[in-house]
Amino acid sequence: MLDKHSIEVLTEKIIEYLPKLALALITLVIGLYLIKLFIKFLGKVMESRKVDESLRPFFKTIASIILKVLLLISVMGMIGIEMTSFIALLGAVGISLGMALSGSLQHFAGGVLLLIYKPFSKGDFIEAQGHKGTVRELRIFNTVINTLENKVVFIPNGPLSTGTIVNYTLEPTRRIDTVFSISYTDDIKKAINIIQKVTDSNPKILKDPEVVIGVKQLSASSVDIESRVWVNTVDLVELGFFMNEAVKNEFDKNGITIPFPQMDVNLKKTD
Repeated sequence: MLDKHSIEVLTEKIIEYLPKLALALITLVIGLYLIKLFIKFLGKVMESRKVDESLRPFFKTIASIILKVLLLISVMGMIGIEMTSFIALLGAVGISLGMALSGSLQHFAGGVLLLIYKPFSKGDFIEAQGHKGTVRELRIFNTVINTLENKVVFIPNGPLSTGTIVNYTLEPTRRIDTVFSISYTDDIKKAINIIQKVTDSNPKILKDPEVVIGVKQLSASSVDIESRVWVNTVDLVELGFFMNEAVKNEFDKNGITIPFPQMDVNLKKTD
């Protein structure tokens, strides 16, 4: 049981620290509210400055963490906690966490590199780490993409920043290379003219750079003719389908045959 003197000392301490504690709690609540407002304001500023959409969540998260740490330090100082010791303790904890979370720090550093060099932006279609998809968001530790099958893939920023990244939508135009095989008995010039007619019929196929059509190689059972056409990146898939279907239809109309692999088998009869 506490004696009378102990109760008096405890009461004095409570009376002494109660205003500080109340002020610290009020500061904490108001500070968190102001931080929330500032993060919203920061988002609007980045939107007005047309900052890349994939970078906005990253910057807002970093700003929120830094402001909340500073607020916590300020509140603890108001209560009367010695900040020198606390900062030293915080440094020691930081070193321990850094060693324990070295992999996460690598992903964080990778995210910073991706922000600096910007090999892709939100909405770009990329191939990286064995996955293809549209970039949905660049986060602190990973990048989120949607695959063609609408699967959501989280790629760690560490290996992503040091690996090969193929950006399919960075350039406004792309080239479609398509190979059409005809038999050795068909007229090569006629087949080339048919393919040229197909490319000329579609206004979405660009005239500059010009279309290139020629014999690519003489295969075992076919003559392979390759067409190289330039298109706007947004029309790539559509025109890839168009070339295959339209050329096949025109070959059928004009008697051009598309051969398939054949094999001659000789049977030897023995007594």
